[in-house]
Amino acid sequence: MKYRELAKRLRDAGCEFVRNGAGSHRIWWNPANDRYTSVPDWGSKDLKPGTLRGVLTDLGLTVQDIQRR
Repeated sequence: MKYRELAKRLRDAGCEFVRNGAGSHRIWWNPANDRYTSVPDWGSKDLKPGTLRGVLTDLGLTVQDIQRR
């Protein structure tokens, strides 16, 4: 999954983009549980599965939370 697709799914799950981080990272916030995380924006490259899992864990979400309905 590319950053752009993940960003759309995070928004649909109720998360909010906060600001740009260091380098190519973006800071996201989940207002439901007040948790933050840094998400790498690798442009056209897919995020690695472990990176994606870490982002979801940091935000307190599951894969089912971001799956398309």
